[in-house]
Amino acid sequence: MQLKKAFVLAAATIPQQVAAQYATAAMMRFQCSRLVVERVDPLVSPGLIQSPHIHQIVGGNSFNATMTPVEYDLPSKSSCTTCSFSEDFSNYWTANLYFRARNGTYKRVKQMVNLGLQGEEGVTVYYIPPYDGRTKVTAFKPGFRMLVGDAMLRTSQGQQKQLCHRCYTNVNQTPFGGAPCADSGLDTAALPSKPCAGGIRATITFPTCWDGKNLDSADHKSHVAYPQGGGSFEMSSGCPASHPQKLPQVMYEVMWDTREFNDPSIWPADGSQPFVYSMNDTTGYGWHGDYVFGWKGDALQRALDARCSNDRCAQLQTQSVAEATACKKQQTVQEDVDGWLDELPEVTM
Repeated sequence: MQLKKAFVLAAATIPQQVAAQYATAAMMRFQCSRLVVERVDPLVSPGLIQSPHIHQIVGGNSFNATMTPVEYDLPSKSSCTTCSFSEDFSNYWTANLYFRARNGTYKRVKQMVNLGLQGEEGVTVYYIPPYDGRTKVTAFKPGFRMLVGDAMLRTSQGQQKQLCHRCYTNVNQTPFGGAPCADSGLDTAALPSKPCAGGIRATITFPTCWDGKNLDSADHKSHVAYPQGGGSFEMSSGCPASHPQKLPQVMYEVMWDTREFNDPSIWPADGSQPFVYSMNDTTGYGWHGDYVFGWKGDALQRALDARCSNDRCAQLQTQSVAEATACKKQQTVQEDVDGWLDELPEVTM
């Protein structure tokens, strides 16, 4: 996002009494470039080679199918990271988007790097402290992990909060439209059904309340929660008694570069949705993301306390774009992810 514009425009969508909070808000916003694209998911399918659908993974290069909860220490296991901050060895991953052509073949949709950032494909990652500019928030603990969204979902019913898509008419993202998932005229839970000349932005926003005890849960969701009473993190709403500890807000933006697929002559002749997520989801309601914390030492806490903004922070070590994009991981099992395919890779859903 273009942050100053975001604060001004988003303020129009929230109650007047909290508009001033946006003027002083700070948020870390940085690039994590492509590490690997493969069928591995250590949260949902631990130890399985290969998982049911393709993911795009960014972050530390120790990512693998078996990352034992609590025991697996990403900073000590990783030798590099694809993220701008070199002390962030966390892993962030999402499903991948594909284009289904008129002839029935599929091609992976690559990602654009977001405005103001540099790198190779990947994800824009945000860490956001409370918007009031005062309230302290505690960083995640080593071993913490969570999942948002449901890969099996095909209707809006039951979808978690703040998962959305925005269809851009140009790569400059104008009109900007404010904060993600806040503009009902621009944001949709479903995948856009028309060509998007500037690509599709897909947003994932994680819960911000923790039970204070469990670093994970069986469904990777129950140990975290959203603010109580239908409130929001942006409005500084309180956490429920069951999950009293406030966390920083983690958010992903994935900029799907759909521009090469905007020719109507290659879209399905029957007018059906040509874009499909890797779990064979043409609706977009199954959009989901996974997070495994892996910051080195107290680096994230230092940055949150200092209320660092964007991808520069005096309290953190950064690395060059060349260093970040040089960090790569080989696929566990070799599989074509960039050519035209007759079918989606091993979808069993």
